[in-house]
Amino acid sequence: MSHSDRPETAPAAEGLSTQLVHHPYRPPQGWSAMPVPVAKASTVLFRDTADLHHYKPRDGKSYRYGLHGTPTSYTLCARVATLEGAEHCLLVPSGLAAITLVSLALLRPGDEVLLPDNVYGQNRHLTLNMLPRFGITHRFYDPLDLPAFEAMLGEKTRLVWIEAAGSITLEFPDMAGLVRACKARGIVSALDNTWGSGVAFRPFDLLPRAEPGLGVDISMQALTKYASGGADVLMGSVCTRDAALHERLNDMHEHLGYGLGQNDVELVLRNLPTLALRYAHQDATTRRLAQWMAAQPEVAKVFHPALPGSPGHEHWLQQSSAGAACLFSVAFQPRYTARQVDAFVDALQRFGIGYSWAGPMSLAVPYDLSRSRSLGLPFEGQTLVRFAIGLEDADDLQADLARALSVLRGA
Repeated sequence: MSHSDRPETAPAAEGLSTQLVHHPYRPPQGWSAMPVPVAKASTVLFRDTADLHHYKPRDGKSYRYGLHGTPTSYTLCARVATLEGAEHCLLVPSGLAAITLVSLALLRPGDEVLLPDNVYGQNRHLTLNMLPRFGITHRFYDPLDLPAFEAMLGEKTRLVWIEAAGSITLEFPDMAGLVRACKARGIVSALDNTWGSGVAFRPFDLLPRAEPGLGVDISMQALTKYASGGADVLMGSVCTRDAALHERLNDMHEHLGYGLGQNDVELVLRNLPTLALRYAHQDATTRRLAQWMAAQPEVAKVFHPALPGSPGHEHWLQQSSAGAACLFSVAFQPRYTARQVDAFVDALQRFGIGYSWAGPMSLAVPYDLSRSRSLGLPFEGQTLVRFAIGLEDADDLQADLARALSVLRGA
């Protein structure tokens, strides 16, 4: 008999606090509703000492301590695994925490990790500033040069990070080619799938018709973005299909003590059912605005995987034609200075200025890529603006962009 089922009657002599802590009432069984109940706990109660001493597998079917999971977080793990097409999922406090988990779990002194030159900035900082302390080396590769990438893979290479699309400049790589090269050499491939979010493509089955089963070994997301959708939650996930790989990740997960607030888990669970709808709506608005900006004389280049001429467009057509997310970036003509580009961003009225994306509000951020690229810049000049399109009306956003461009012309 479990502690929660144990018949109890509080003796009248017991104090009020004791009666309230050990109150005998338990709600009746049989409750069922669409929202997942929020189970908060640090302490998990065992039936008896035998149950306490019995080994609890880390499989989402038993409970040991609130840090390792509650019914609420187990439910989200299962749904994110379904979203990714995975078998196993771990939740962490942020997308960066997911990246850190993967790198620390899989890399040892003397190992090498390869990263695309357009890698997410915080992954770059982690690799440059923390991993060398553990004797881990790194190199950056051009995500669009598959032969050069294959030549870089060496005996010490243990992990390859992939981004599709790449951070800020949104180059879309030949994911299938990168994954094939890694598998041929027994190297683990890890995808930052925040952009695709389980909607644009299936990370563990990249070419389901031509090459079934070809996929990455690990797919992580910043659930902060599309899965949350409200710009009010920080969370990340790490998914795999391989049980042994999942156990390695799970070991490090426990060592790092990653835990989540169950109210945050509740918010992501609440918003997951609308993910595909929001993705499609923001994708459609983004394509319209990206095409419109590409026709403006102030613009030198627009980076968006669905636009012909954008770097890696042909790979996007092959592997991700189902979606293209809410991001596009604009490189302005070289005659405009960084200060003038900042003035353009400041003139926007329907775009917030801030990081992250996939929330309800559109955002714009100017970037100087000279400090975040090792292999050269993809356009003439150094300043561009990344737009993250929200849920506003497309006509209103286009009118706002037109007003800001008029300010740029007069600057």
